[in-house]
Amino acid sequence: MSNGSFNFNNLIKESKDSLFNPKAYFASMKTEGGLGEPILKALVYGVIAGIFALLWGLLKVGAVTGGLFGSAVGVMAFIWAIIGAIIGLFIGAIIVLVLSAICGGKTDFEPSMRVTASLMVLMPISAFFGFASGISSVLGAVITLIINLYGIWMLYHALVQSLKAKESTTKVIGIVLVVIAAIMLIIGLTARRAADRYMDRWGTDIESLEKDLKQSLEELEDSGND
Repeated sequence: MSNGSFNFNNLIKESKDSLFNPKAYFASMKTEGGLGEPILKALVYGVIAGIFALLWGLLKVGAVTGGLFGSAVGVMAFIWAIIGAIIGLFIGAIIVLVLSAICGGKTDFEPSMRVTASLMVLMPISAFFGFASGISSVLGAVITLIINLYGIWMLYHALVQSLKAKESTTKVIGIVLVVIAAIMLIIGLTARRAADRYMDRWGTDIESLEKDLKQSLEELEDSGND
């Protein structure tokens, strides 16, 4: 993408390059040229992610499958995906900047922002696989872990190639992030299972309550007839 204009074909090419050959892409990625380009890139990724979220809500194949409510959540997910993309771009840029500083790399904001915008190519991919959580919580968690691990791999090349961070320190940071991702997976699955058990028990209690209430009404009706 050139200065002062937005070329969607170039965005597609850059997205493919960053996904399939992150080392070469980040080695040649421009680290200056204005903040407009990374903002537009993040906005496009947010819109695409929002479309997937809306689609899964309408088709009732995501985490929320409740008819009109599911559709409403899908619309809100579309809006929040766009808002979240812009907010996430700036927050992510700060995080990348801190990591680059720790690893002895560049400490300018714009290069970190451009790196973050390129890493956000994973946002629509993650949204595309949003239907998986509706099929199985374990499947959704595993896919999320795989995407996160690949994101860490991309971040490693971004820090080393684009931000000129020290390779040895960056490897340590990458290992730490992998461990954190694995821990988050375990915590997420444990919390989901606990929630499922609670909902199952709550549903059983409701059924028992309905049965007792029905029986009480029948007994009351029988006594009235007598």
